[in-house]
Amino acid sequence: MFHKEGHQIIFSALVMAIVLVLLGHFFVEIFWIQKTIQIGSIVSLILILQFFRNPKRISSINDEHVLSPVDGKVVVIEEVFEKEYFNEKRLQVSIFMSPVNVHVTRYPISGKVLYSEYHPGKYLVAWHPKASEENERTTVVLENEVYGKVLYRQIAGALAKRIVNYASVNEEVHQGNDAGFIKFGSRVDVFLPLDAKIKVSLNQKVKGGIDVLAD
Repeated sequence: MFHKEGHQIIFSALVMAIVLVLLGHFFVEIFWIQKTIQIGSIVSLILILQFFRNPKRISSINDEHVLSPVDGKVVVIEEVFEKEYFNEKRLQVSIFMSPVNVHVTRYPISGKVLYSEYHPGKYLVAWHPKASEENERTTVVLENEVYGKVLYRQIAGALAKRIVNYASVNEEVHQGNDAGFIKFGSRVDVFLPLDAKIKVSLNQKVKGGIDVLAD
């Protein structure tokens, strides 16, 4: 299954691959150039298909758990001052997504969307310390009665050129459901209450909608 954000790109890549394979077959006489064009076209199509894959996952719904919103590697676990929404100290867990990861964003908790804001910005590498505040990004705050408020932030990286965010203020959302997409490499920060019990460690690989970040 492929994410709807990739349907147009996948179709264009498929058409281009077919055209290049046929051109190479009928109009390029030098064997190694012909095969380079054909193999390169097919490899490019495969890379695009794997980037936009959207594996079906069944989340274990639990209002006491915060699930990872994305696939990737945990690169930050620290106490920080969150100044866009809370204006207070929070526990930050950051997950870096490489181009080979699934790039679907999923809601980390069920509840009501209190805040959803897009910010234009730079395209620093996703692991840069200032990426969370200076890069193109979206910030979403969710709340439920059990866990309280959780903020997650989609951050564009050096390769990411489009962030898709489906969260609308006052909407009721469900843990693990599709919340958006980030195209071509990025990171997601999650800001939790200070008393949250972190269930992941640095450099741990996590799966969106499956692995528990905190309870």
